[in-house]
Amino acid sequence: MSKVKLVLIVVVIIICGVVASLALTYNAQNNAVGMEEQIESAKSDVNVQEKRRADLIPNLVECVKAYDKHEYETLLAIVQGRSMNDETVNRVELAIQAVAEAYPELSSSENYRQLMYELSVTENLIASHRNAYNQRVREYNTYVRRFPHGFFFGLTGYTIKSYKYLSFETSETAPEVNFN
Repeated sequence: MSKVKLVLIVVVIIICGVVASLALTYNAQNNAVGMEEQIESAKSDVNVQEKRRADLIPNLVECVKAYDKHEYETLLAIVQGRSMNDETVNRVELAIQAVAEAYPELSSSENYRQLMYELSVTENLIASHRNAYNQRVREYNTYVRRFPHGFFFGLTGYTIKSYKYLSFETSETAPEVNFN
């Protein structure tokens, strides 16, 4: 084999190696960009669930409080009606029967159960979305730190973003459930 052919083969191999390296570098960079977008999407999902909590829980608490007030006033009217004279009691009993037919059961305990259920579901959704976010961060951090990706990223000028894991501690914006 002549020297020219040997040099030509070596040049072709080097060019193929450079092209393959560039292709792998840009592929790795594109994967990292996709992972960054998944992280941002997961973070947005957490924010959506925290907003849901901030909107939903105070409204549920106000509904339960309003129903409690209605139930209290209804029971108070019944008690006061029992202390009246017989004719008034008969009229009150008829009114109570009409109310009982229209509203057969006073059930604030069911409202409290529903509130507790919603609280539990909401907090579980937030925890689940925080976990998904943390998983995306973990995958991204692992990907960009592995060889050869980190080396290639340095060559192309791609800046590796720093993401923090979300805490599972109580959020400062969690609404306080207060029935006063």
